[in-house]
Amino acid sequence: MASAQAVPVDEGANLEYAKHIRYWRRNLKTFLPHHYTGNDSMRMTLAFFILSAEDILGDLDGALSPEEREGFIEWVYACQLPNGCFRPSPATDFGSSRNDDNAIWDPAHVPGTFFALLILILLGDDLAQVKRPEILAWLTKLQRPDGSFGETIGVNGRIEGGNDTRFGYMVTGIRWILRGTVEGPIDGIPDINVDQFVRCIQASETYDGGISEAAFHEAHAGFASCAINALYLVDRLPLAAHQTPDNKIRGLTNLPQTLHWLAARQTLTIDEEDAFDTRGDETDSAATCHDAHSFVKLKSYPSATGEQAVRTQPTSHFELQWIGVNGRCNKIGDTCYAYWVGAPLKVLGHLDLLDKKAIRRWLLDKTQHIVGGFGKVPGAPPDIYHAYLGLVILAIFGEAGLKNVDAALCISNRAIRHLESLAWRKSIVG
Repeated sequence: MASAQAVPVDEGANLEYAKHIRYWRRNLKTFLPHHYTGNDSMRMTLAFFILSAEDILGDLDGALSPEEREGFIEWVYACQLPNGCFRPSPATDFGSSRNDDNAIWDPAHVPGTFFALLILILLGDDLAQVKRPEILAWLTKLQRPDGSFGETIGVNGRIEGGNDTRFGYMVTGIRWILRGTVEGPIDGIPDINVDQFVRCIQASETYDGGISEAAFHEAHAGFASCAINALYLVDRLPLAAHQTPDNKIRGLTNLPQTLHWLAARQTLTIDEEDAFDTRGDETDSAATCHDAHSFVKLKSYPSATGEQAVRTQPTSHFELQWIGVNGRCNKIGDTCYAYWVGAPLKVLGHLDLLDKKAIRRWLLDKTQHIVGGFGKVPGAPPDIYHAYLGLVILAIFGEAGLKNVDAALCISNRAIRHLESLAWRKSIVG
């Protein structure tokens, strides 16, 4: 993916690079806080966030010795199941006691497999030990008649897990890693039904341009991002005007409306007290509440240019200092949604629809934590999930000191180039 155009330098809003390095090294080298005990079953996901953050910061080689790097690779392969695919955590490994009766409690897992492959790629493994045919065959068993995908296979072959776009995204990510965008059987291994998957996404498009969990549900930025990134990974995004039409079913039936919905996720509601209804309040004017009645502290936001505009043109819009990003209409800004909105806009070639400077300032001034990392909202402590996605969206924006990333797979372009250099993959994708 092409390098992002850097956001203009903003004096006073700085990425505390050294603090982020220390934050991620603590996560890598020590025990996680007790709050993560309940996340033990998703340790593969946490490992990816931590290792990939180190990669994006350019600290992976400094943080890991060759022996430690090999140890992580061996740990991932230890989570590969006898029949292919990966478990999401060593916690379900029965070892030598595993048999046909208890195998159902140690199943192949979509997120576990997706993040395991990404870890191997960013650590420079050649995936030679990955059971590619078994994984690709397994993906076809996870697809339901409506085109959606589940999370795992349960009793009697039942597909378990939700039918939203998260699992469809991870399945298409696994597929892209192991066979690119080539459609149809390869070496006798059947392919997923790409057409039916695209129809499933189309059915989840909402009246306002968003994408929801399922037909007739509320639009959600996380589902929209997963759907759009998945369409990219199966080469089914809408064609540009200069591209030759083909006979493929493509997603996003109303691209302008989807772009509008994504851009509209930018919000001034960035703190809990902002969410209170202020109808009739002294701040309720054409200048302060031009599109909603929820901006309690808006007078503290304008820059000098914005304040001058208020004095001379009361009905003008502000040049804003901070802009948050939410996941649904009328919700507070949240660090992770800066990625879930920014990534699909980057994939669609319309990142310019975001006010990157004001969003960057919001992240760095409001949710960047004093010890490093990012919290969910202003004042919240940092956590691995929000700290990683906050870092990734800044990399997408072109933040100095961070590696360029592939917005769709949420991993560095350096790691993607390594995957694409592997001989076995070249033989498949050409």
